[in-house]
Amino acid sequence: MSQARQGRSGTDGKDTAAVISLRGAALSYGERVLWHGLDLDVRPGEFLAVLGPNGSGKTSFVRALLGRQPLSAGTLTVLGRPPRNASREIGYVPQQAALSAQAMLRARDLVRFGIDGHRFGPRLRTGAVRRRVDEILESVGASAYADVPLGLLSGGERQRVRIGQALATDPRILLCDEPLLSLDLHHQRAVTELIDARRRSHGTAVVFVTHEINPVLGLVDRVLYLARGGYRVGTLEEVLTSSSLSQLYGTQVDVVRVHGRIVVIGAPDEPAAPPHHAHETDGVLP
Repeated sequence: MSQARQGRSGTDGKDTAAVISLRGAALSYGERVLWHGLDLDVRPGEFLAVLGPNGSGKTSFVRALLGRQPLSAGTLTVLGRPPRNASREIGYVPQQAALSAQAMLRARDLVRFGIDGHRFGPRLRTGAVRRRVDEILESVGASAYADVPLGLLSGGERQRVRIGQALATDPRILLCDEPLLSLDLHHQRAVTELIDARRRSHGTAVVFVTHEINPVLGLVDRVLYLARGGYRVGTLEEVLTSSSLSQLYGTQVDVVRVHGRIVVIGAPDEPAAPPHHAHETDGVLP
């Protein structure tokens, strides 16, 4: 399937090497094809929104980028090499989930996992690490509750901390899987502003999975829309149109713009995704 033109080439307007590259990529579970024939380059500083109904393979796409889900066909490179689980150059903000064992961790503990959670054995309690944790918490506006257990924080506060954890290793790519779920408009705005500030200041590429495009309308460079085993890639104006989505779904879909918001009407529901791949449940990369 052909894709729309690629988005901007970098933060300075010059051509830069893609940090994520897929060619002929496909992902299937048994006979069910989530998407196939996907060609895509994501460049430094680009904000790519990944849209589509439940079960269309949005989270599976993120899992593939993390090296947790092999492709069924095609090739994928991340930072010029095959994806590797828990790469230090990738920051990951997972879906909000039940805290379970993390409930009693303090905010600063979770951020520290982002710095040295990959190491075996006891963690060194150095002043440099403590200062780095404090700097990160301040940068995401979470200093006031640095020593509060995660279980006592609001959803918006926890997402600030998770963004801090994802930024702890100064990543070149930031993968965000439904980071706005269960957040009110105020916290949605705060979270998206944090992520956008990072990509603008450091040229970090952002892959942002979301059900709702409106909170990030002013930030998005391109959209990857997944549905019914196919996809569309391009700018908002190229992808989120009645014609484009009607072709993708094979039925009439209307895209309406009202008071600066985009509403999609008539898109069919997708079949449920396999339950063991439906979502991430842990906030710390292994």
